[in-house]
Amino acid sequence: MRELIYREISGQIIGAAFEVYNLLGYGFLEKVYENALIKELQIRGLDFKAQYPIKVKYKGEEVGEYFADIFIDGKIIVELKTGERLILSMKHNC
Repeated sequence: MRELIYREISGQIIGAAFEVYNLLGYGFLEKVYENALIKELQIRGLDFKAQYPIKVKYKGEEVGEYFADIFIDGKIIVELKTGERLILSMKHNC
């Protein structure tokens, strides 16, 4: 398994996400979880921006704009998704 690049801050984000889930459970719309996670990140004193615009470039040309749900510490993008179930698939290029 590969090491996390930003181990400390990643741990704080994961802890915040678990706190939100443990208190709210499942069944809400994505925006509810986003608002709760924002509150939890504020409580934990993390630096973040919500709905942060990021320019997307292709071969040096701007082709659009992506809005990250939450951009933390200028390093980590958190994209929230809700659903009935979650299937994780991780691919590693070695």
